[in-house]
Amino acid sequence: MPPFMISDLYAAIVRRRRERYARRPDLRQRLRRPVISVGNLAVGGRGKTPIVAAITRELLAMGERPAILTRGYARMDADDGVVVVRDPEGIRSDLARAGDEPLMLARSLPGASVLVSADRYLAGRLAEHQLNASVHVLDDGFQHLQLDRDVDIVMIGRHDIADPVTLPTGRLREPLDTLIAADAIIAADDEVVVDAAGVDVPFFRTRRTLGKPCRDGVPALAFAGIASPERFFGDLRALGCTLVRTVTFRDHHPYSRADLDRLVAEAQSAGAQVVVTTEKDYVRLLPFRPFAVPVECAALTMEPDPLPEFRHWLAGSLRAARDIVG
Repeated sequence: MPPFMISDLYAAIVRRRRERYARRPDLRQRLRRPVISVGNLAVGGRGKTPIVAAITRELLAMGERPAILTRGYARMDADDGVVVVRDPEGIRSDLARAGDEPLMLARSLPGASVLVSADRYLAGRLAEHQLNASVHVLDDGFQHLQLDRDVDIVMIGRHDIADPVTLPTGRLREPLDTLIAADAIIAADDEVVVDAAGVDVPFFRTRRTLGKPCRDGVPALAFAGIASPERFFGDLRALGCTLVRTVTFRDHHPYSRADLDRLVAEAQSAGAQVVVTTEKDYVRLLPFRPFAVPVECAALTMEPDPLPEFRHWLAGSLRAARDIVG
């Protein structure tokens, strides 16, 4: 079968799956508190984790008690139950049991709860009964149809529109037309136009800010194990960082002492005075502290834009969800 036909078959199968869950609400599990899902159409980074963090901060500012429900992809010590990475009082888990992105969220969101489990319903029940959660943020939830949700936010990038091909030959988990199930769309790139997806729902752009991790003129080695490392390196250069060498690893790479020794050796051979990386990579290096060279992380913040309109929409959606639940 030609590759394009395999992708067409895949697209048809995932459409049928979504249609089945839409027809059969009995197949979906329902939590007592509202569920806000943040997801992607595509495989790979679209800035979903920073947007999850931004939404959680907005909920905290509203006086809510949010719980992030996440799968914890690529955990080194996977648990069949629920791992509480953070409760409102503090961090309760380590990297091996939490995974890099959940631990990164836990470190940056005091007052929120972060729970990891393949069973997001079980995690949500624990958050409601033991952590007093008032609302859930379902991380990477657009395809997790087993759990009912009140708000579906989907992030799309320019490549999703320009090359809308599903797996296995493309990068889309679902075809573009499944955006009809979204309640709002957030564009990960400025090039995405409002009506590109042909869906009439609230549309927001993103304001992206990368913290500057090093002084101008200081030679730095930058490394990253994320979906789009070249964009990270480009952002550092745009901030004025002098990158004398860059090193890439695969996304979610489990760093070892040998990896760190290699980075130190490359930094020294290149004359770098500092090593710079992402927050997501930095948390995977924490077990190896203290470092033989200075290691700094560049904190990435992404917010829906315009933020006041998003706040208004989010608050209204939350009120509507509670009115329906009663």
